[in-house]
Amino acid sequence: MKTTQVAVVGCGAIHTLHVEAIQSNHACQLRAIVDINPLKGLPLAERYGCRYYADYREMLCDSEIEVVHVCTPHGEHKEIIIEALIAGKHVFTEKPVALNPAEVKDIKNTLAITTAQLGVCYQNRLNPSSQKIKALLEDNRYGKILSIKAVLAWSRSHDYYAQSAWRGRWASEGGSLLINQAIHTLDLMQWFAGGVKSIKGVVESSFLSHATQAEDTAMANMELANGARGIFYATNCNTTDSPLLLEIHCEKGLLQLHHNKLWFISGDDQELLVSDETSTAAQKCYWGSSHQQAINNFYHSIKNTNNINYVDIHQAEVSLRMVEAIYQSSITRNWIEI
Repeated sequence: MKTTQVAVVGCGAIHTLHVEAIQSNHACQLRAIVDINPLKGLPLAERYGCRYYADYREMLCDSEIEVVHVCTPHGEHKEIIIEALIAGKHVFTEKPVALNPAEVKDIKNTLAITTAQLGVCYQNRLNPSSQKIKALLEDNRYGKILSIKAVLAWSRSHDYYAQSAWRGRWASEGGSLLINQAIHTLDLMQWFAGGVKSIKGVVESSFLSHATQAEDTAMANMELANGARGIFYATNCNTTDSPLLLEIHCEKGLLQLHHNKLWFISGDDQELLVSDETSTAAQKCYWGSSHQQAINNFYHSIKNTNNINYVDIHQAEVSLRMVEAIYQSSITRNWIEI
């Protein structure tokens, strides 16, 4: 079988997980990396044993490259995705797929005129706890869902924003906490509930107000598609990166994800259902541990088009609309329909 030739665009912190996944997949070969900074890109290309490009457009002219991974700042996603798709390359991109739903529309229009596929990295759906929750809810094991509560408390310093000028800027990141760190949590909430109907929320900037143009803290209430309530709180103002706390209140008890372990709690009884494990040293435990699986699923799907198993543009758009709704609701103080 022909080895799939791959390029990774953007050599920031997240690219390491993509490179590890590509190198671990025997059906793939890393052919090129792209970064506008040669002081970063050239040494990495030498380390990985691949080509280096400073301009992704030059890389797209390489007819051998079949798949492009987009690991750049958010504001560059749309342009690179569209140009790669037009060039006939399949694309696997980090979240968010774009800065806003208007940009998503442009990407959808491009997908309509190409046979190339686009996958978006929402790897937390593939964590053992997430897969277990989804299966239990679909089986109606514990009865009707009454509410879903999520609390995300992470730590981001002034230096974090200062080191990369695109972070925390509306034009280059599309916001801050919500569109970067918390979008995975929003995605899980709506995925477990089969979607979301409306949101009322508020954003605030406090400890990080001098570091970012946008929010460092957010909260929201949601009307989920299955009729349950959604309760959401997130902040980058914590002094440590705490694992996601997620609780799903069902008629027969409580599913609780706490310290990366999923429990079922009914009265005084507690049952450990599954534990999430970090599969690679390059991965931060609070990110989730499923980049490898998400990337493998995408490569399997592009070879087996009758068995698509990745988050596509339509699924990825939902959490982006949730982010936009919270921003809008914070201004209007109204419920926003999704």
